[in-house]
Amino acid sequence: MDRQKVVISKDLQKALSEAIAECKHDKLFVLVDETTKQLCLPLIAGFGCMQEAQCIVIGATDTHKTLDTLSHVWAELQRMGATRHSLLINLGGGMVTDLGGFAASTFKRGLAYINIPTTLLSMVDASVGGKTGINFGGLKNEIGVFNNANCVILDTTFLRTMDAENLLSGYAEMLKHGLISNEQTWAELLNLDLNDLDKLGDLVEKSVAVKQRIVIEDPTEHGIRKALNLGHTVGHAFESLALERKPVLHGYAVAYGLVVELYLCCVKTGFPQDKMRQTVGFIKENYGRMPITCDDYPKLIELMHHDKKNVGTDINFTLLGGIGDIRINQTATEEEIKEALDFYQEY
Repeated sequence: MDRQKVVISKDLQKALSEAIAECKHDKLFVLVDETTKQLCLPLIAGFGCMQEAQCIVIGATDTHKTLDTLSHVWAELQRMGATRHSLLINLGGGMVTDLGGFAASTFKRGLAYINIPTTLLSMVDASVGGKTGINFGGLKNEIGVFNNANCVILDTTFLRTMDAENLLSGYAEMLKHGLISNEQTWAELLNLDLNDLDKLGDLVEKSVAVKQRIVIEDPTEHGIRKALNLGHTVGHAFESLALERKPVLHGYAVAYGLVVELYLCCVKTGFPQDKMRQTVGFIKENYGRMPITCDDYPKLIELMHHDKKNVGTDINFTLLGGIGDIRINQTATEEEIKEALDFYQEY
């Protein structure tokens, strides 16, 4: 998989015009959800490079990250005459870039696409790294392919369209990037005023650089890319359980997963307790807690068994020996996981 082009934009019109010009195409399409159609599409619709674009609209939120929505996008591309030489722009959060990237990767065996992430979560996580896909069978991102966007344009102008809850959702992935990189970045993240969008923009650039370094080294997740799954083995289980009840934002589920997995880090790989408690305290203060009981443990563990990192019957975790000290391919017994879930309930 080729290195992905990521543009940190200070001039969105210029960046998008250049990205489109680099992708020779016969037709141009833009995929939005109902929210980004209203809040974000107007920011680019007037650009000269977008005058020929045909719009495809899908439902908002992760509940629409489904085979039915994917089929709708394929059908719209077919109806509007897309060919394998067409270009799709995905304008939205992680759901739009994941699903749109998968649609582009499979329609006519693949057409070019550009991601313009509009949420903090999609800027630092979903839109970068070439993962595309949909939820299936009650499981997160169960169906998909690795395929890089031709270009990812990051412009923090879109962050001004976001509410605090969605900013925090993306910030959880940044916190994960801090934990797997170095103590300075981790400390900056714990102390940032989220209302300071200029400083946040600087940290977004750092966060994306962490992910890019890892993805370049291991594009298809056979080794060190598993570092990016810190918090996600448990987090995806929380997220899947929540889909059956009251859905939670992906970043909130990751934050809850970090609490559980940092406890495992302390018990199994020697992560410093003081840094674990500082991180958990930040999560408690900003993200609250998804209510679970001991009765939910068997279901959560069953969901963890479906994690794509697993080998055989073992549940696979990425753990840390310290900040930046990454330990991939770690396992934990069901009793150890239940103990960590007890800590989560009590913290």
